[in-house]
Parts: sequence; structure tokens; C-alpha cells
Amino acid sequence: MKAGFVRPCALIAVVALLVSCANVQRNAARLPWSDARQLVLVIVPDWNASRGTLRTYTRAAQGWRAASAALPAVIGRAGSAWGVGLHPRQSGPTKHEGDGRSPAGVFAIGSAFGYAASEPTALPYLPLNADEYCVDVSGSPLYNRIVDARTVGSAAVAGSTEPMRRDLHANGDDAYKIGFVIEHNPRGETGAGSCIFAHLWKSADSSTSGCTAMAEPALRSVLGWLQPHEHPVFVLLPYAEYTRLRDAWNLPDIAAP
Repeated sequence: MKAGFVRPCALIAVVALLVSCANVQRNAARLPWSDARQLVLVIVPDWNASRGTLRTYTRAAQGWRAASAALPAVIGRAGSAWGVGLHPRQSGPTKHEGDGRSPAGVFAIGSAFGYAASEPTALPYLPLNADEYCVDVSGSPLYNRIVDARTVGSAAVAGSTEPMRRDLHANGDDAYKIGFVIEHNPRGETGAGSCIFAHLWKSADSSTSGCTAMAEPALRSVLGWLQPHEHPVFVLLPYAEYTRLRDAWNLPDIAAP
């Protein structure tokens, strides 16, 4: 072959590759989480599974790199369903208040919270008191918000089933001893689901009402690792949905569960 000569088929392949890369880059730039450099990823086998695997990743110029080993996690007793977050609306099962499903999708990570006065985390931290509730009463103007009954009044939290100091209101339950807010349904759409957290599990074979739970060492490790300036996001997906959306959503490659 003469120097400088490129066969037409090779040239076409090169152009196609460049166009494909450009499309991926443009798609990534449009994603609401394109500035995220930390990822908490939970993968479950299917929509009805209540147990899954949690991984963490950091992103640099070379792409996503694993930040920790895979760890077990549990989710809603009825599995998962599409939630309201940073991702576009999807077809399939949809999260509703009281359905026992954890929201699937991509979500911002909010404040940390816990029973102690402080915790070693860079996230904003809310030390919980006996009067704080997350309002799960659909239709309430405070729906899906953590509020202090001393500030908003006891009538405003009437009917809420989510006292945040569960150790004081739920027979010593340590579920919310430490945790962080998963920003599902941040605008409080009526009936779309509320009070979604990462918190402590009861055991590896337990489940939740719609949150994601894990062992205390795992959660403490995640809380100590998260950095708000890295714009961290939380992603929960069944494996089939993950493989369908991985490239379009610029997520890391993982092995089948």
C-alpha cells in the first residue's frame, strides 16, 4: 500500500467510530448528572428482588473506577419501581406511596442524619431529635420533608408513620442511627413516594419499606467517602435495565449479578 493511502472501507470505519464517540460525549454532556464524580450503585437481579449489591465508584478523565469492593444491600420488600429523580421518565413499574418498593433510577444524595450529635462525614449532617418526622402523608404541604414538630406544630405531622428517632418511637430500632437522604421525588409529587433513605439493615435477609439498607460498617464507609463537591449520585437499577441504559447514562461496566 502506498504511504498516505487509506482504503475506503477503513476510512468509513474510522469516521463511524469518531461519530459514535462524539455522540456518546454529547449524550453524556446532556445528562443531569454529568458532573457527578462519585457514584453509589445498587444493582438487583430483577424488579421483584429485595436483595442486591452495592458498589461505589469515582470518576476521572479515564472514566469510572471502582472505589470499594461489592457489598450486600437490601431494598424494598416488594422490590423496586421507577422513581422520580434526575433521570428521564421510563416505562415500566412506577413507585407509589406505600407500595413497599424502592425507587429505581438516578438520584442526588442529600443530607446525612443520625442519632448522635455529629458523625464523621463531609455531607451536611442533621442530628435527629425526638420531635423530627419525615412526613409520608400524601397531600400534606410538607410531604416528603423531614420536619421538627416543635417548629411546624404537632398537627402538621399527624398521621406520619416516619418518626426519625426510631430508637425512641419504635422500640429501640437503630435503622436511622446513621443514614443519608436519597433525593427521590424532591418536589413532593402527591403519591409518588416519600422518605427514601440509605440506612442500617436489621440483617442480610431483611428488607425495607422502600429504602436501601446495609450493614453498619458498609454505611459508615460510604458516609466517610462521600464528598458534596464531587456531586455524588445514587443509582438503583435491576440488572436488565442497567445493561439497557448503561451506555446512554454513562455508567460503569459491571459483571452480571
